[in-house]
Amino acid sequence: MDHDDGAGAAVPWTLVVPLKPLGRAKSRLAAAAGEDLRPELALAFALDTVGAALACPAVEDVVIVTDDPRAGAELAAVGARIVPDAPAAGLNAALEHGEAVVRARRPGAAVAALNADLPALRPAELARVLAAVRAHPRAFLADAAGVGTTLLAAAPGTALAPAFGGASRARHLRSGAVEITLSGVESVRRDVDTGEDLAAALALGVGPHTLRTSAASPA
Repeated sequence: MDHDDGAGAAVPWTLVVPLKPLGRAKSRLAAAAGEDLRPELALAFALDTVGAALACPAVEDVVIVTDDPRAGAELAAVGARIVPDAPAAGLNAALEHGEAVVRARRPGAAVAALNADLPALRPAELARVLAAVRAHPRAFLADAAGVGTTLLAAAPGTALAPAFGGASRARHLRSGAVEITLSGVESVRRDVDTGEDLAAALALGVGPHTLRTSAASPA
């Protein structure tokens, strides 16, 4: 079932990307990268994620839900739309808020939640995932560990109903979302929470912001 606008053209995606204030982001990276570099890496990951997402032809726009003024300014400069985290009640509330803002403007939007920590993201791989999720009202992609979720998509007229955090793969399955299983989309699965994750992303090939920032890491 391909969701379109009634004239045969597939509805382009709006991606909603939540981002904690940089001072609290990526706490598990501090051991590997150092406390001073940790917020810089969090911002670099987000900049590379958004840059790749905006380069994907299936994506119309990217909405960042954040209250961090520096991150908001830098991400707006690369083309993202910034929405304040009005609920300030955690990850899933931020995603629901971003979804509501998007659909208040465009009720027929196709919306996908995307992690902000995918520094190796490749536009072509994201396009493959977004093409696959079109076959379902709600669908998701698990992270590289097979425990969490990096992308959750909802077709026009379907609520996103995010259940991110920790073992979210199992929660999204229980909620009725369909798991997308594709090979060759590792860059969409490779989120970064630890030094080991960062090493794996670097091995895949990260974007320019992460490459430059990680060069300063003691890890």
